Amino acid sequence: METTLPARPVLATHSGGFHLDDAFAYAVLRLTLGLGEAGVDHVLVRTRDEAAIAAADIVWDVGAVFDPATRRFDHHQRGAPVREDGTPFSAAGLIWREHGVAAVRAILPAEAAAMAAAITAEIDREVVRRIDEIDNGFGERGDGLGLASLVGDFNPSWDSGAVGNRAAEDTAFREASALAESFLRRRVVAVRARLAADAVVLVAHARSADPRVLELDRKMPWEDPAFAHGLPVLYAVYPVPNGNWMIDSMPPEPGSFAQRMPLPEAWAGLRDTDLAAVSGVADAVFVHARRFVGAARSRAGALEMARKAMVIGGAAAG
Repeated sequence: METTLPARPVLATHSGGFHLDDAFAYAVLRLTLGLGEAGVDHVLVRTRDEAAIAAADIVWDVGAVFDPATRRFDHHQRGAPVREDGTPFSAAGLIWREHGVAAVRAILPAEAAAMAAAITAEIDREVVRRIDEIDNGFGERGDGLGLASLVGDFNPSWDSGAVGNRAAEDTAFREASALAESFLRRRVVAVRARLAADAVVLVAHARSADPRVLELDRKMPWEDPAFAHGLPVLYAVYPVPNGNWMIDSMPPEPGSFAQRMPLPEAWAGLRDTDLAAVSGVADAVFVHARRFVGAARSRAGALEMARKAMVIGGAAAG
């Protein structure tokens, strides 16, 4: 039977070198429990001492026990939980499964609390599952720009005097977890915005004069909704704060740097009067050399660029 946590709980994980899964899990726990600095409103113990582990209120990534009722979240033992497809959980995955919704709710403003479950599921698919894979040696290795590598870089180097220095290693762990928390906070905000954009994009598409040109009143995440709902979008048009109206090309698939229909090759890399002369759009501002984005000074100009680009590209009428 789960008991109430004490006012100043003891949180325990393993000592020594750390990875993204234990640093991320610590961030999730602090968010869930509303904890701040270690040593102030909770105790952080990084150890492999069995007695210290047994005495802790919450344990993760060490202890060889998975039992949410007693707040034990290790994944190294035989019989540790796996995902439905057989992918093993890391400590981060186990903590997220138990406390992810609460952590997300702690980040969200009150008016967005109803979105917590959907955001938690999205972050599990995009982030936490990848942490599980990397920590357990499944799938592709993380690259040097990935969060796992960035967290790993907080570990003292092999020839540093901090190796074996418990205080220095613990400080590095807390710093790494702070990075993981910052990432998680930003990701929650971004996913909330992306999910909220879905309904707005559908309404905007229904109102657009041509189903191939998505007319938006402001910049927002529009590609994912377009893919999710199978919209036949080739370009999106929207205003930006400098007064220009952008025209973005739709990629052929999520994550691609290509475009379903690039802006015309003859416009590539041109600006202002040169672009206006070639395109026939009087207030055309620029087209990127890679042809995935351009701009005009007015909504009418951006829409005209889109229409002309479709004619040049041979797009069938919508």
